Amino acid sequence: MLANRSALVGESVAIQDILNTIEKISQTDSTVLISGESGVGKELIARAIHENSGRANKALVIVNCAAIPAELIEAELFGHTKGAFTGATQNRLGRFEAAHGGTIFLDEVGELPLQLQAKLLRVLQTRQFEAVGSNKTIDVDVRIIAATNRDLEEAVQKREFREDLFYRLNVIPLRIPALRDRKSDIPTLIQHFITQFNQATGHSVEMPQGQILEALMAYDWPGNVRELENLIERLVILKGQGSVDLGDLPHRIFQKFTEGRPAGAGATSEWEFPRMVLPNNGLDLKAIVDAFENHLVDQALARTNNNKNRASELLQMNRTTLVEKLRKRGMIQTVGSRNRTSLNASAGASTGASTGATTGATTGATTGTGNNGNNNNNNANTNINPAFGNGANRGGFIPDVGV
Repeated sequence: MLANRSALVGESVAIQDILNTIEKISQTDSTVLISGESGVGKELIARAIHENSGRANKALVIVNCAAIPAELIEAELFGHTKGAFTGATQNRLGRFEAAHGGTIFLDEVGELPLQLQAKLLRVLQTRQFEAVGSNKTIDVDVRIIAATNRDLEEAVQKREFREDLFYRLNVIPLRIPALRDRKSDIPTLIQHFITQFNQATGHSVEMPQGQILEALMAYDWPGNVRELENLIERLVILKGQGSVDLGDLPHRIFQKFTEGRPAGAGATSEWEFPRMVLPNNGLDLKAIVDAFENHLVDQALARTNNNKNRASELLQMNRTTLVEKLRKRGMIQTVGSRNRTSLNASAGASTGASTGATTGATTGATTGTGNNGNNNNNNANTNINPAFGNGANRGGFIPDVGV
């Protein structure tokens, strides 16, 4: 059994296999390459290996290779002498030398620049290096543990990572599964984090039960254990005491939960509505409900390219009900209404044309310019603008043509 499990939490087969592997490799000095998505706990694994090894009473030096600028990382890892480069005002000990006798953990090792990978390869082979600006060889006794969230074999194929360095690091590979692949550990992790943050804050938030726990189990946790830990910390701080409610959870979590259940299924129906906070001075409930309904109707129409049959199916309502709602909003005209509009427009145009012709004729008889009547008649015809001529749907109207 491990003397120190560190913060490793879980009872799944995957975690038990990892713990058994740590127990075996911690008593050696072999190089370990830990892989897995961000947030799965690669640093915790490295700590567990170190703390259960014969080097536990020496330093564990952690280096995030992705967080150090490329032009500085060599000096950071191997140190530098005074005057080695601009700004080097004194000698500085590198991370490898600081880890002498202990363990160095190279997190995100896949982000190391190619030119530095050759120097790291030599350290792995000989445990020797030179500080930047020095020709003195330094010997170190250090165990190397590396971690990455990249597929280094793929990086090797793309010539983004040295093949020889990959094989030197990959002596003992240790793959950490994503949280979505070991969901049976979620309740144990939640209880662990709630206890941890209750103790740290003096609060008394209870372990989630029922649908709250079901929702947390249904979520895929793309940020893995780190995302779960951050959520529980937030819930404990903001809730303070008592049980966690549906409204306390982020939308993305209960959305995933409701997607896997029938619409309106029991108590989950309340999860299917957006959460709002009632203002202290109140609100116009009817206006809010109408706005929400219109928003969903507009989405259904947009998704179906204004096909009312399909939109009504999406909204699970009768087509006639949808048409009536659109008519009340002034977004639709029936065929009869359009015909009346067209007749009125035609009648108006005819009246204008007749008046123009008569006036023109009379004027022409009086002044000797009878062609003006024809000109006015043409103008009258040109100005006809039927309601559903070119651009019939302009202004947001949706013609009721049976679709």
